[in-house]
Amino acid sequence: MEHTPTIRSKIETELKQRGYTFSSFSKISGINRGTFSTMLNSNLPKPISVRQMDLITKALGYPEGWLYELYIDECFHEGKGHWKRIKPFLLRCVELGRKKCIQKVLSRLTEDLSYVSTVFEFAEELHEAGKEKEAIPFYECVVENERYHHSERLAISQFRLFSCSLNKDLENNRQQAIKFAPYRKNLPESHQLDALLKLANVYYQVDDCETTIQYTRELEVISTNIYQQQIHARLKKCEVKPLNTERHLIVYYGQAYLTQGNAYEKQGQYKKAMEFIPYYENLTDFEGLDEIGMLEARKFEMWAKANRLNLEILMGDMTNLPVYVELIRNNPQEILLGLLTIIESANNYNHMIDEILILFAKNINDFRDLRTNISYYKTNYNLVHYSRFFLELSRYYFNKGNYSEAIDSMLNSLKATSQLNDKAFYIKSITLLFEKYKDHSTHEQRVEYEKVLKAVEYNIKQMTP
Repeated sequence: MEHTPTIRSKIETELKQRGYTFSSFSKISGINRGTFSTMLNSNLPKPISVRQMDLITKALGYPEGWLYELYIDECFHEGKGHWKRIKPFLLRCVELGRKKCIQKVLSRLTEDLSYVSTVFEFAEELHEAGKEKEAIPFYECVVENERYHHSERLAISQFRLFSCSLNKDLENNRQQAIKFAPYRKNLPESHQLDALLKLANVYYQVDDCETTIQYTRELEVISTNIYQQQIHARLKKCEVKPLNTERHLIVYYGQAYLTQGNAYEKQGQYKKAMEFIPYYENLTDFEGLDEIGMLEARKFEMWAKANRLNLEILMGDMTNLPVYVELIRNNPQEILLGLLTIIESANNYNHMIDEILILFAKNINDFRDLRTNISYYKTNYNLVHYSRFFLELSRYYFNKGNYSEAIDSMLNSLKATSQLNDKAFYIKSITLLFEKYKDHSTHEQRVEYEKVLKAVEYNIKQMTP
């Protein structure tokens, strides 16, 4: 039977082969001679710390992590987990990206389910330190081993995994939202604010307006309750506990109404959408605003003004179009959505907007690069808006008979869509436009179309499990 080396036998072999004594090796490693001797020679060897293991590795000229696989047994001396050794070891494994070592430690550790809470606390420490991705295997461990379905730590772990899973793939985001949603009510209130805002955003992006409205209504109730609790605490001159949230409370309160209005707008219920504007247009009176809160309130004030003009234009009233154009010119983050509104209305009511397109020609040209850092919104928000913007622009040019510009814009719409795995929109783009007008396309445009089409199909295959 082949002998399996231990961490001590491995070190001893290295010392013998290189002719080191405890005294000589202690000098080059920086480990006290007596300490080193008790680690290897004692009848009850002294445990080796992670720091000592790293010093030995460095002194012997091996790469970091050389002894890590063997060190796992050191963490479970006599079959029991020793968290004082395990925690520093896991931290080093996280630093070095030693995923297999992490999984082996977690597998052995959770043979005793009392350690699930310890793993959760460790995951939260990583999260607080900004190591969200590194915390994923630890939250997954909690999810797999938590015995109580309604526990708060299970809900928080599911929420962390949901947050980390969101990307440009809209179908992925929808599936992740479905998986997470049942746990949302087991979260602490502060976590519910972030969770509901993320859920609402996911469903808004995939055009599921009814579900968006459901989650924004929940967000409205919770954010209002917390705000009222804070007002009550101030009246009684009690300490207002700080919220453990990603954003200021005013963001959740304002977004609850703003996103509801946007969802109704998507459904074409423009008058209903208009009813939500008064709830977020004057938030500078929101109690307890600090400097950040006041900045957020002013954003909502600007969005309210823009959305009121936006809805008027979508209903065909172009009276305030010059005011709207000036507003988006002065707020570059709003240009993409503002132009989308103007073009959509022009298509629906047969308005001519050539002068406006000339005015924003440079911005439109920049949009063709599909940059994702040009507004307040998440990356996939911008890609969604790019795809719809260029589709509406394409329709406008087709209606004018400007086929070259129309097809170029449609290709830009497809390029944005290809990064989203938005199959329904992808099919709609092709069947309604290019196939209808392809006889007007140039050879170069047809070549580009085939190229983009292959990219779309490839990306969908990559994103589909």
